Amino acid sequence: MIVEGRECNSRLSLPLTFWYQSNMEALDRITRTPGVMGGKACIRGMRVTVGMVVGQVAAGRSFDQILDDFPYLQREDIVQSLSYAALRASDHEYVLAGE
Repeated sequence: MIVEGRECNSRLSLPLTFWYQSNMEALDRITRTPGVMGGKACIRGMRVTVGMVVGQVAAGRSFDQILDDFPYLQREDIVQSLSYAALRASDHEYVLAGE
């Protein structure tokens, strides 16, 4: 995969750390690991994808409802899932941590 003109090693299991807008929020709860959910972005290495969390919000579920249904998630997991989705939708590519 090429990100910002540099080749990335997608075999690594690293947190995806992005600097999000002016508040410099690190997305340290979002991980991508080959072999876990097909390499999709997940929450803290669990088999819970960002897409599943964002889909719950899009379906009108409140944070509290999501947390009740998925007790292993935390509020910050939902917030970072939405931030990650916003970054992906912005048509920018970001360098993975440690590269």
